[in-house]
Amino acid sequence: MRIGELAERAGTTTRTLRYYESRGLLTARRTDRGHRTYDEDDLRLLGQIRTLQDFGFELEETRPFLECLRAGHPAGDACPASIAVYRRKLAELDGLIEELRTVRAQVGAQLLRAEAELPHGPEPRCELAAETEE
Repeated sequence: MRIGELAERAGTTTRTLRYYESRGLLTARRTDRGHRTYDEDDLRLLGQIRTLQDFGFELEETRPFLECLRAGHPAGDACPASIAVYRRKLAELDGLIEELRTVRAQVGAQLLRAEAELPHGPEPRCELAAETEE
């Protein structure tokens, strides 16, 4: 298939495909007229890239998975290099989760402090809210 058809079927653009080719993630074959041609395997590679990027992987992190697919592993992740990327990504995610837990605890403490300082009468009106209601 030609580049336009691959882009359409993969839900991307020809520009993106050329960029992937320039990064060595996608390899086009050429017709005798110089047109790029692709096959179903290339479509699978693009699906793998998209899935991994949806999970938050950087483009370069997809390379071991693509190489694993090219080596004949159906899921593209049953190779040592892919597993290493998974491990690094999980460690990164665990760190981010811990950071979010810390921030959540701080925000929760601020909320409790702010609620404790509320007067016990009618709630004070926010001046900004009064301006938008008029």
